[in-house]
Amino acid sequence: MNWLTVGVVLKPQGIRGELKIKPYTDSAETFKAFKRVFLDGVEYKILSARTADGFVFLGLRGVPDRNAAELFRGKDVVIPRAEAPVPPEGSYYIADLIGSEICFEDGEVYGTLKDVTQAATDIYTVHCEEKEILFPAADGVILEVDVEKKRITVSKRRFFEVAVL
Repeated sequence: MNWLTVGVVLKPQGIRGELKIKPYTDSAETFKAFKRVFLDGVEYKILSARTADGFVFLGLRGVPDRNAAELFRGKDVVIPRAEAPVPPEGSYYIADLIGSEICFEDGEVYGTLKDVTQAATDIYTVHCEEKEILFPAADGVILEVDVEKKRITVSKRRFFEVAVL
């Protein structure tokens, strides 16, 4: 089965086994459409899902209290890719972008995308020659995203204007 990581468990929330999740989706609200999630390869039915301040709070069948929830701290939250909503045009799942080559419009490969930090304008972390470079995915920086080829084309001029070297 093809899996998609949609978040990570930060910590237990409260005493009833609820989990605080950092979502890897554009909107925390996306979690409200999920019927189940998988943690450590085990399926858990979602009993409740709420959002606040960009985080998701899940109540799961089989996680009755804080002690049980504590065991999931730091664990990835995954779903079958077939159950994931299709992202809107021009949006992508972070998991699909990680590992992509970052290249300039002339074809020169600059580095590999290692991480995306979600913010008003997402911040991309690129590994290049034993160092990490940060740049915002601002207007005019990213020219093309090819998820199939794992390739993100950026404007060389704009990249060096906004990158933190």
